[in-house]
Amino acid sequence: MDCYRLLGQDQFAAMYAHEVMTSSSDPDGTERKPMRIAEAHITLGVVAARSGDLDHAVALGRQALAGERRSVPSLLMCSRELRELLELRYPKENTTASYTAELRQIAHG
Repeated sequence: MDCYRLLGQDQFAAMYAHEVMTSSSDPDGTERKPMRIAEAHITLGVVAARSGDLDHAVALGRQALAGERRSVPSLLMCSRELRELLELRYPKENTTASYTAELRQIAHG
């Protein structure tokens, strides 16, 4: 998932992100690997941003941040690519600014 995302192979990145989410959850929806699921949401957010869907990209980024169990340093590292992409492609959008502010708030506690 991560390699395909970094290579810009969005179709494969999305396919593996969905697989990560499925394999990291029990059949009843209980998340067994919440950080991997958060990373998958970020991957899907990057794919959405690249395809021009800012709102969906930010919604997925926020979903990644919403988990109760999270490793903040790891989550911020993973979120960096989405943040940089949003700032590059959508620099004047309020949605980008608010998502970036949320990440900054998490980083500074």
